[in-house]
Amino acid sequence: MATSASSSGTQVSERRFEQIIGRSTALEAVLEKVERVAPAGSTVLIEGETGTGKELIARAIHNLSPRCSRPFVKVNCAAIPLDLLESELFGHERGAFTGAVALRIGRFEMADGGTLFLDEVGDIPPALQPKLLRVLQEQEFERLGSGRTQSVDVRLVAATNRNLAELVAQRQFREDLYYRLSVFPIAMPPLRERSEDIPALVAHFVDVLGRRLGKPIERVPLATMEAFKAYSWPGNIRELQNLIERAVILSNDGVLPNTLPTPSPEPAGGLAIPRTLRDAERKLVLQALDEVGGVVGGRNGAAARLGLKRTTLIYRMKKLGITTARAACVVSAPSAARERFEKAAEA
Repeated sequence: MATSASSSGTQVSERRFEQIIGRSTALEAVLEKVERVAPAGSTVLIEGETGTGKELIARAIHNLSPRCSRPFVKVNCAAIPLDLLESELFGHERGAFTGAVALRIGRFEMADGGTLFLDEVGDIPPALQPKLLRVLQEQEFERLGSGRTQSVDVRLVAATNRNLAELVAQRQFREDLYYRLSVFPIAMPPLRERSEDIPALVAHFVDVLGRRLGKPIERVPLATMEAFKAYSWPGNIRELQNLIERAVILSNDGVLPNTLPTPSPEPAGGLAIPRTLRDAERKLVLQALDEVGGVVGGRNGAAARLGLKRTTLIYRMKKLGITTARAACVVSAPSAARERFEKAAEA
């Protein structure tokens, strides 16, 4: 769970962000923004790659707001056909178009007094954007086929994985709507920028999916965890969850296997070429640790092998997100699992 440094702060964070797993600096910065904007009632734009948990942040904003006892209504704008989206958002009168056999209440009316979460807001067609801008500014609209104005009290939280500023420059998104949506922007960090949260996320998914699939996991080998932490996760948390589910299904004897995609073959010269200087340093440190059985200090330790002081190597390992666990991360119970995985992340 998201926690802060102090014990009192930890308790507050655990109460307020029960479904958000992680304690990295990048995630804590997001949660601090959530706590600031939630009671204000302002429109929020959550930006970030697919699978980073934007809906969880939207729900947290609603739950921490004065509207928490009122409805939280969500719409995925990319999942609804363009010709039906206006009816979905604003509703329609009977006979408004072919097939409109009864009055339909739109999502804005459903969310009256509460929060409306528009996911993938960048996919709203240009023809519908003026009507959305109007309801944001004036809190009123008309249903399709009606001349009667409806008034609502709705707080809007929008999310997108697209660059709205670029869409504005390309004239695919209204500039005035963009500024109205981005009153308070929140950028979600991708999972590759918060690798220290991966052990806690793995522990959570192992617990939930192990119970759901009837295959409890008791051990995650260190090599598997290090591979998870080194992987770039283009699909972010959603990809991690799906991979853990596959791994649980394939597991034997309570041991979680590494089901990451097989890396591309190494060049004929031997070692694969690291993509960045950080990757190269991380690979070199891991190789040295592997050769000495995980021992850091001493005459035959990894530090001596790399020509470094023990304290310098420990500092570099922390920077690179390399744990010093010797054998494996053992899961004995859901609560113990999370504690052990989080300790491994801090090591």
